Amino acid sequence: MNSKTPDFDKTLEELEALVARLEQGDLSLEESLAAFERGVALTRACQQALEAAEQKVEQLLADQETPVPFDTPAPGDA
Repeated sequence: MNSKTPDFDKTLEELEALVARLEQGDLSLEESLAAFERGVALTRACQQALEAAEQKVEQLLADQETPVPFDTPAPGDA
């Protein structure tokens, strides 16, 4: 991600903290609504980051001429 966008881990941490606050049930209705709204925005940001990462991985794999297996066979295995 670029320098203007918080990284995925920090966004996810903020989202998890927000969920914990909401689950405690100590927030007023207005605070809960604001927290929910922020949570939706954070969820969308995380989803976009994951989609971008998935596209990057797919592009990297598509650029390879020969697929590389995750498990290499041991000598004598076929």
